[in-house]
Amino acid sequence: MDGLRVPIVAAPMAGGVSTPELVVAVGAAGGLGFLATGYLSPDRVKSQIDRVRSLSRCRFGVNLFVPGEPAVADLTAYRALVAEQGRPLGASPGEPRWEDDDYHAKLALLLDDPVPVVSFTFGLPSAQDVRRLQQAGSRVVGTVTTPAEAAAAESVGVDALCLQGIEAGGHRAVFTDDGHTEAGGPAHPLLDLIRLVRGQSALPLIAAGGLTDGRDLAAALAAGAQAGQFGTALLRTPEAGTRPAHRLALTQRRKTALTRAFTGRPARGLVNEMMLALTDQAPAAYPEVHHLTAPVRAAAGAAEDPERMSAWAGLGADTTSDRPAAELVTAWDAEAR
Repeated sequence: MDGLRVPIVAAPMAGGVSTPELVVAVGAAGGLGFLATGYLSPDRVKSQIDRVRSLSRCRFGVNLFVPGEPAVADLTAYRALVAEQGRPLGASPGEPRWEDDDYHAKLALLLDDPVPVVSFTFGLPSAQDVRRLQQAGSRVVGTVTTPAEAAAAESVGVDALCLQGIEAGGHRAVFTDDGHTEAGGPAHPLLDLIRLVRGQSALPLIAAGGLTDGRDLAAALAAGAQAGQFGTALLRTPEAGTRPAHRLALTQRRKTALTRAFTGRPARGLVNEMMLALTDQAPAAYPEVHHLTAPVRAAAGAAEDPERMSAWAGLGADTTSDRPAAELVTAWDAEAR
């Protein structure tokens, strides 16, 4: 965090939201922007890294999804429910399958062509891979949701911890989804999580979850974090790759809730018809459910139908702004100070 002019990080938001332009805008304002590699091919990741470098010399980060184990759930009944949701759009369910999101190929890319910061979500790299990234010149960040996960991340040698509170939008970063509770495991509010982890670790902490403005940032810094990570608050900026229907839904003052309905992994998003219809039946099966619902969600996005898409957002989603990202980062920093 020492190289940042402002203690603000732009969250890695998969699905096309975290564009190179958003990364560069946050970097230009003195913060740290992240590219999200989830669901992208290694070639696409390389092209996005090259695009950031062509636009700016700012420091930036790249986030990787750590693959889990294949699910054992029977998805037959759930497939029928997804088919019902797709019918009004003329969309059929996809084929559920497990895959590792090209994790090893993406890691190899970052070892061959290092970036300033590499973060991990849904688990941890091996201690050996952490050392290899550090030797290549990258700082390594582990994303955690509990003190136990933080201790595990510190044991493999990460340089910093990103603490994700229950307020955060998008996927919960739990290492193992318990399959029962709506959060997939212990649900710590952000400020409590900062205090708990600060009591056991001296590593730099990045606070993530429900940060909407400079007052929230100041609270996180006062609690013991070195920086605040903003995601939802950047969704309506012109530089973000947020889909039109998602942008519209953010202006409708919808509530947010945790669900496995869209991907099989707990995630917080704006409440819509598909979430309400499927949440109670959704199995813990990621990324199998992600692939099962993908055609329906894609069709909803193309039709600009906010009721059948995964519109990820955290608490405070009703306060988002369409101002440029650099302008928001500068304002949040001034307000926090």
